[in-house]
Amino acid sequence: MTTAPVRSRWEEQRSFDELGRPLRDVTFCVVDLETTGGSVGDGDRITEIGAVKVRGGEVIGEFQTLVNPDTAIPAFIAVLTGITNGMVADAPPISSALPAFLEFARGSVLVAHNAGFDVGFLRHFAREQDLPWPDFEVVDTVKLARRVVTRDEAPNHKLSSLARVFRSGTTPNHRALADARATVDVLHGLMERLGSLGVHTLEELQTYSSKVAAAQRRKRHLADRLPHAPGVYLFCDDQSRVLYVGTSKDLRKRVRSYFTASETRSRIGEMVRLASSVTGIECATPLEAEVRELRLIAEHKPSYNRRSRFPEKVTFVKLTREPWPRLSLVKRVLDDDADYLGPFSSRSAAESCLAALHETFPIRQCSDKFGRHPSRSACVLAELGRCLSPCDGSVDSSTYAAVVRQLRDALLRHPDDVVELVNAKMAALAEQERFEEAGVHRDRLASFVRAAARTQRLTSLTRCPEVVATRRDDGGRWCVHVIRHGRLAAAGVIPSGVDARSYVEQLRVSAETVVPSIGPIPAATAEESERILRWLELPGIRLVEVDGEWTCPVRGAGRPHPSTATS
Repeated sequence: MTTAPVRSRWEEQRSFDELGRPLRDVTFCVVDLETTGGSVGDGDRITEIGAVKVRGGEVIGEFQTLVNPDTAIPAFIAVLTGITNGMVADAPPISSALPAFLEFARGSVLVAHNAGFDVGFLRHFAREQDLPWPDFEVVDTVKLARRVVTRDEAPNHKLSSLARVFRSGTTPNHRALADARATVDVLHGLMERLGSLGVHTLEELQTYSSKVAAAQRRKRHLADRLPHAPGVYLFCDDQSRVLYVGTSKDLRKRVRSYFTASETRSRIGEMVRLASSVTGIECATPLEAEVRELRLIAEHKPSYNRRSRFPEKVTFVKLTREPWPRLSLVKRVLDDDADYLGPFSSRSAAESCLAALHETFPIRQCSDKFGRHPSRSACVLAELGRCLSPCDGSVDSSTYAAVVRQLRDALLRHPDDVVELVNAKMAALAEQERFEEAGVHRDRLASFVRAAARTQRLTSLTRCPEVVATRRDDGGRWCVHVIRHGRLAAAGVIPSGVDARSYVEQLRVSAETVVPSIGPIPAATAEESERILRWLELPGIRLVEVDGEWTCPVRGAGRPHPSTATS
């Protein structure tokens, strides 16, 4: 696969700030609530909202309102906060106060002391009013303080204690605006300390409270040389063995997250501890990155990748070409003019599909080889009416061939016969309340329909010597891909100011030469071709060139079928 050179918009200037959004440029909205109690689930309500908006250490706005809770304020809450029933009698209800606050906070990062409490109340009443909740990022000063402020400095991490540690100009007094102002001072004090520890971006601030081992955090320099571009990354150990392969739209940001965020997957945490280097491969487009990832996983078979390591371990259902054709399970496709269904990633799925076909078409299931004039006794399947029994001469070759033609048509074009028969069996079993047996038939039918749809889609693309398509990405760039026999042969992005036709033609000329595979097998792995198909089926795709016919049967397996969804 060839890739057209693409100049990254990050090439001209790169600095430490590229690692994320610099804290000095982030607008924070520090919020505090007063409520009638401590649990929104118990019916407690908001009595006051206070918020301070800051950026670059400067206050740029404040918000404060009492809220009528439409219920009596408990006496001990009134004593604690100083907010009485009389004070909120003429205050706006939450249905007015909350939209006003959300508008004030829009575009900011929410900050709160014990953010789960405040954000939980806000989200609850947003849902109650059918208000869309903005996609706020949240910073919790309690979590940060637990990682920064020691017991020697403060007996606990309450706001009042931290306000004294950081010498806040406002004393918290359980009124929303005053507590929000105190939280601002605490936030700035925490950020000052964290800055000396190398935390300079919002992403680093958000992840610092995670329990990341110091040894793991020290490895973040391994991401420093990676570009802010789509591509593939490879974690390697000290012997250059590939441990893990991944892909991202932003290589540096993604790889850095392994060293600055809490990794809940124990195996990945173990992989990071073993890693001594990270290699990045920049790709022109996200699709190219996905394809390269699949190829590299198949090549290196990294022990910490779970998927796509063994694309060669697949199974096919084969309809043989012989005097009395039969179905069998095989591991590879031969150039023998037979018909194949698949590939299946597991043998059990192939066996389930095979069972559905045998239930529908009574062709022989024995593996014996006999000529056009068999002479032997029938098997038990013939006695049960599930085999035409060519072995004892019960069926002539033309009748048997007609059933085989129906089977071939179901495999390659129209699965209706299988779907109708299995659905009828499921309905009969359900009427008898034999639901487990009906479920077995449902799973068999689903395996067959998925396999038939997959084969039809892959075969259609595989038979095209070349497909050239382009699509505008989120950044307005035109991404171009050259696909040959189901394999990605080239990828590129049309530079601004360049003649599009000339660029596409140059990309085609430099693309990888691809030799077609046997039968329905794409020149790539099935997984790669399916990734390509998903991209080709996105809205906004423009087909520049199609050599061959890229079609699927109108009544094929890809259309919806009743009773094929698994529960």
